[in-house]
Amino acid sequence: MQDVHRQAATPFRIVASGLEFPEGPVALPDGSLLVVELRGKRLTRIAPNGERCVVAQLDGAPNGAAIGPDGRCYICNNGGMTFQPVGDLLLPGAAPDVYRGGWIEAVDLDTGAHEILYRSCGDIPLRAPNDLVFDQHGGFWFTDSGKMFKRSRDRGAVFYAKTDGSLIKQAIFPVEGGNGIGLSPDDQTLYVAETHSARLWSYEIAGPGQIRRIKGPVPWERGHLLATSPNYSLFDSLAVDAEGNICVADIPLGGITVFSPDGRLIERYPTGEMFTTNICFGGPGLRTAYVTLGTQGKVIAIDWPRAGAPLHWLNRA
Repeated sequence: MQDVHRQAATPFRIVASGLEFPEGPVALPDGSLLVVELRGKRLTRIAPNGERCVVAQLDGAPNGAAIGPDGRCYICNNGGMTFQPVGDLLLPGAAPDVYRGGWIEAVDLDTGAHEILYRSCGDIPLRAPNDLVFDQHGGFWFTDSGKMFKRSRDRGAVFYAKTDGSLIKQAIFPVEGGNGIGLSPDDQTLYVAETHSARLWSYEIAGPGQIRRIKGPVPWERGHLLATSPNYSLFDSLAVDAEGNICVADIPLGGITVFSPDGRLIERYPTGEMFTTNICFGGPGLRTAYVTLGTQGKVIAIDWPRAGAPLHWLNRA
């Protein structure tokens, strides 16, 4: 029997509203917050008082963001997507007619200047880069969800790359709709959430961009199946707390589902938004969870019971 703590309601405060499908929150040390806006095609900074300014207007659909060792904001861009009205909701859909692939780009937070670093890995084109996390070596792991079309969907993968454009390698393939990605506090484990299967995987890290091979039940599997959802779910992005718990944005449950490092479902935090998509930690002691509500166009803040795990190059050396 899984140890589940359910909350009837999650007290939160609204940080910002009026955003065009926000994702990829990054809590900066000065108290401001960065988000990407998929439909708005921009990187936006939200001041502590809620005021917003556009850092950079981008192409495609910026999907995930993280601060690198040079202070720039590195972005996974899925290359563009359509948005379909369903009742009162505006939901993300398939690739647009103008889609030509995805990419990794970097944005200077002071000037807004941005450059594309990677469109492919050798002869493997990037399809829909989704989310990324930096390691202690200054490189970053990122998921590529694969692009969804009207009647087909790509297979996804996990890649590892350097910020200077000198190296990109495929580390894990296939990954079925890879989305959220994060590191354990000791940097020994990589976590990857699959959207469509609602599976959370863990991988043993052997070195920068290297996954330790395991002897699993099938010869092609390289990771450990850590957890799955007991309900119909689509796992989105994730963050790891200081105790090593993995906090996953859970669609259409509408909230954050928390798994322990050994895979137990321990907590759920409903938000009232079906497309609860991303979470990051910030504020004093990293005790505030910032959560994006896609269709409502809001970012909310939740007082979290534990501190978030510090991120390399942002809130730890």
